[in-house]
Amino acid sequence: MTSPDFFKRTGKMALGSRLRLLTERVNEEAKSIYELYGVEIKPKWFPVYFLLAHGEKMAITEIASQIGQTHVSVLAIAKEMHKAGLLWLSKDENDRRRTIARLSPRGLSYTDKLELQCLDVASAMDEVTQQMQNDLWKAIAEIERILDERSLLQRVESKKMEREHDPVQIVPYQEKYHDAFVALNTHWIETYWTLEPEDVESLNDTNRFILDKGGHIFVALLDGDPVGVCAMMKCEREEYDWEIAKYAVAPWAQGHGIGDKLFRHILEKAREMGGFRLFLESNTVLEAAIHIYKKHGFKELPSVSSAYERCNIQMELTL
Repeated sequence: MTSPDFFKRTGKMALGSRLRLLTERVNEEAKSIYELYGVEIKPKWFPVYFLLAHGEKMAITEIASQIGQTHVSVLAIAKEMHKAGLLWLSKDENDRRRTIARLSPRGLSYTDKLELQCLDVASAMDEVTQQMQNDLWKAIAEIERILDERSLLQRVESKKMEREHDPVQIVPYQEKYHDAFVALNTHWIETYWTLEPEDVESLNDTNRFILDKGGHIFVALLDGDPVGVCAMMKCEREEYDWEIAKYAVAPWAQGHGIGDKLFRHILEKAREMGGFRLFLESNTVLEAAIHIYKKHGFKELPSVSSAYERCNIQMELTL
């Protein structure tokens, strides 16, 4: 079984894989449920069986249309059921190209058992959904409707074009960005306060204070120029995984959503690295930054000691 941590790290990228695993899990249990009721059919046969359960006969093309599967896949299922003695197949007398399916007497013999099975399964699923915060069936129907309006492929293509034409790019730190990293952080600190000894040390030696300890720095580029920076460091407080720090955006580059894009990127990296509890320190005079922190779910902590004199607010986020 895939670790839940894996899906926390991959996020929505693994939607298909997660749904496939859930489907496989349900199908595996379904085999045992059919055995429990003495119904000798495979889970994948159920949609075809259900449509024919009252003795109707239907063309393979009609079955495929109703259950949303291809003609080829439904014909393959029908042949499997025919081989198992559950289904009769014949050619349409008026159109020899059409294959007609109907349940055999053996297939029909399971209908009463299957009806009871369906009642119990529906009741069990009601119990599951009642324990959920969201309505699974409504959620599935909603995502199907939305994807019918505009496919996932179309949406990804659109996002790809937006990104490729976006003047803002978020890139990993390189040594060539060191001067910008120092300058951007120095500017915002000196706008309101003065540099403290801890600032000078950590800004001048990013490798020792951040990167060599497993931390990361990301740089926001506007038309190729570095205009924003943010770091995530291994947090010295044992109860937290990462500390978000050294977050600065050039005042002249405002209006492009750079701060939000940069912060969003750093949070995604924290998730990818398996971080669950994040910590940061700031000052309430930095209203734009505080707004971004709160927007992404950070909550204020009771005041505790800090290495920085300018710090008057500490915040945390559980991913």
